[in-house]
Amino acid sequence: MTKTIKSGIAMAKVLEDWGVDHLYGIPGGSFNSSMDAFFTEREKIKYIQVRHEEVGAIAASADAKVTGKLGVTFGSAGPGATHLFNGLYDAKMDHVPVLALIGQVGTATMNSDYFQEMNENPMFTDVSVYNRTVMTAEQLPSVVDQAIRHAYKEKGVAVVTIPVDLGWQDIPDTFESTAANYRVNLPQPADKDIDEILRLLKDAKRPIIYIGQGTRGASEEVQKFAEMYQLPITSSALAKSIVPDSNPAYLASAGRVATKPAIEALAVADLILFMGSDFPFAGYFFNPAAKFVQVDIDSSKFGKRHHVDFPVLADVKATLTGLIAKGEKQPASKWYQANLANNKNWHDWIDKMGQSTKTPMRVEPIFKEINRIAKKDAAFLIDVGNVTIDSLRFLDMNPKQSFTTSGWFATMGYALPGGLAAQLSFPERQVFTISGDGGFTMVAQDLVTMAKYHLPVINVVLSNDSFGFIKAEQDDTKQSHYGVDIQSVDFAKVAEGYGVKGFKVTNHDELVEAFNFAKTATEPVVIDVKIADERPIPVEQLKLDPKKFSQTEIDEFNQTYDSFDLVPFSKTLEDFQA
Repeated sequence: MTKTIKSGIAMAKVLEDWGVDHLYGIPGGSFNSSMDAFFTEREKIKYIQVRHEEVGAIAASADAKVTGKLGVTFGSAGPGATHLFNGLYDAKMDHVPVLALIGQVGTATMNSDYFQEMNENPMFTDVSVYNRTVMTAEQLPSVVDQAIRHAYKEKGVAVVTIPVDLGWQDIPDTFESTAANYRVNLPQPADKDIDEILRLLKDAKRPIIYIGQGTRGASEEVQKFAEMYQLPITSSALAKSIVPDSNPAYLASAGRVATKPAIEALAVADLILFMGSDFPFAGYFFNPAAKFVQVDIDSSKFGKRHHVDFPVLADVKATLTGLIAKGEKQPASKWYQANLANNKNWHDWIDKMGQSTKTPMRVEPIFKEINRIAKKDAAFLIDVGNVTIDSLRFLDMNPKQSFTTSGWFATMGYALPGGLAAQLSFPERQVFTISGDGGFTMVAQDLVTMAKYHLPVINVVLSNDSFGFIKAEQDDTKQSHYGVDIQSVDFAKVAEGYGVKGFKVTNHDELVEAFNFAKTATEPVVIDVKIADERPIPVEQLKLDPKKFSQTEIDEFNQTYDSFDLVPFSKTLEDFQA
């Protein structure tokens, strides 16, 4: 007699085969057969009860970002499903594998306008790389297995809708997942491609390397090759931590989420090695006259953001390894040394501002405290807004640490769900979330989830009673400030109500006290720092160089951004080259 198994349990075992050990959601009637299965398999797959499905979906996306593995979330029919969209679009646009399991009413009541019944397939068409409704109990484990393969292969969201009655049905216990057979082969560089890149480098006077997430795992190769060929290193914001901030040649990013040294270098570089990135603003902040070499494993990326003089379809790490093997160490470069000096000037300013004790508080002293207590393998989950700019500029990171945010979708409220995911995936690591008050308010209810599961996440909130990033956009487009002032919240009291230790910080002494506590905390902490409502200095539009701007323009800029402490910024990359 053939051995049988509940279809839902067979599905859960497929998830186990693929290495899934936790998933996020809220139960609902249309998902109860799956909940039964996860209860049966609870020793192997931990169910994480969130208080909003959006938080669960964002956490699943963050899981995929911090681990490289599949993140899993679920929602019941109707509102449970629709609440998932924000997190699923974050996964779609940042190209990470996520599986969404969606409840549906039973097959006997489908297509009858039943309670909470929705035609869910069309709803998820745009966000997904795979989107199916299970039709029979026997299909359930197979369809979920296919969905996971597609999520990994296409680096996106796979959606499986499950009529509730199917998971309770018995099926033959014969299905085997394909997890053990899954392989990824990356294209390798051709010798002629290596030779051509080296030739272009030899001819360049102001070469630079720009790295994206495709260089993860290649930190040593990036740094070795950059030093070998005297290349300043710039990166996308999402690639922060791949190269340590202590590397004097690492200038960070361009754009609004940017540093002054990177903006200036990319504007005048004559050769850009664009490696493993899909930075959408390349056409705005890179020298349009520069020769452009693009290395990527996806040929659809070539020329998508910037004209390409020489495309290379290959794995970035393999390409860098080939370049190092065939290349020759170059003599000292005035271009390289000028960028190092310009970068040091920037970091000297950061160090100076980190010593500020003024109130309302500046952000630099806050990041100085974060850096002081951060462990060498800490994970940083960053929300969207001015906090993204500040974190890129002021976190002092290394390749053992991780930095994630909602990059392309840029959804506010990313950090706290991301902290849940990071701490669950890496229980032995220190985890920070860094949020603005606008984004934190959207998801603060899930502090109770951190408390329930005793997750010692350090949640830092930069409170300025403003949607500051949007306020700056209104300034740049000559609009009135409208709709950007927000009501103040005492997040320390909010935290206490959810069972989390909270600190309200208004001065430097309170700041140090809060971070001293957080350094050894074994339960979640919220540090709500009340900061000045000041825009991060827009380094892409500085008016401080007396060779380019009148004293009146410089004075107006200083008055607008309270930037009298920025006198060193009147010295530019051009000055260091002189």
